[in-house]
Amino acid sequence: MENSYFVVNNSWQPFKLQAPKSQQNKNVDKKKYRPSQQTLTSTFTAIIVFYNYLMGEEYCYGNPAQIAKKDCRHFISDAQVKDVKRLTAAQWQFVLDTAVNMADEDPNHERSLFVIATLKTLFLRISELSERDTWSPIMGHFWQDDDDNWWLKIYGKGRKLRDTTVPSDYIPFLQRYRLSRGLSSLPARGENNVIVEKIRGQGGMGSRHLRRLVQTVFDHAYSKMKAYSGENKAMKLKEASTHWLRHTGASMEIERGRALKDLSEDLGHASMATTDTIYVQTENKQRAMSGKKRKVD
Repeated sequence: MENSYFVVNNSWQPFKLQAPKSQQNKNVDKKKYRPSQQTLTSTFTAIIVFYNYLMGEEYCYGNPAQIAKKDCRHFISDAQVKDVKRLTAAQWQFVLDTAVNMADEDPNHERSLFVIATLKTLFLRISELSERDTWSPIMGHFWQDDDDNWWLKIYGKGRKLRDTTVPSDYIPFLQRYRLSRGLSSLPARGENNVIVEKIRGQGGMGSRHLRRLVQTVFDHAYSKMKAYSGENKAMKLKEASTHWLRHTGASMEIERGRALKDLSEDLGHASMATTDTIYVQTENKQRAMSGKKRKVD
């Protein structure tokens, strides 16, 4: 904003084509790509909300975007099975084993192992583990209740605090990482050490650097799985992002039969309907397995 007027941000590129990670180093024919149904849905939603605001301010007396959405020939009511952005159990095992081996060979990778285990096991978004202007994740945010249950206090979306459960199987990874930093094996109440320290300098690590750590592990895991199981089974590791670890952990918990309400609270979802999407994806996986048993004769 300049002199009380909004000005165009030249860095804003809302319609820039973002090729999949697996295709970014290849020559991509942009003419073959069209907006996805998810993109169209988001676009219409934004425009409809904008016109509702204009109606509230009495700048206009109707919402043409709602009519346009109904008449848009490119918009399709989508009931197809969604591609689940998660790792399989085998892919996750390669990622974890790779991170452990890297840490065993070089103590500098203890941080990478800890980040990988934390994002997947505690269902964290990358922003919830990173240093921000308004929040710094510190070891004192790990706390233990009177029944010896461990929790982690998280500053999540919508500026909301939540406490997520910390499973017993995760504690050895926390201890290993803390000991590599010269700290006591478990956090103390009120401890101010940052959870993920910068490689150089003081303070916590930002989301961009955290993504680099995770991507390095993904790249190594992809190379190992490709050599062991073939490129087709390893391909998702080429496409995966940090957020896939959150979905992977949640999906695996659903498959283990964990209560949807408990999982929803750990994920920090405002509505169980959002968590239910993960449940539906798990049901689709079971549906596909049963579908393989159909016979031709």
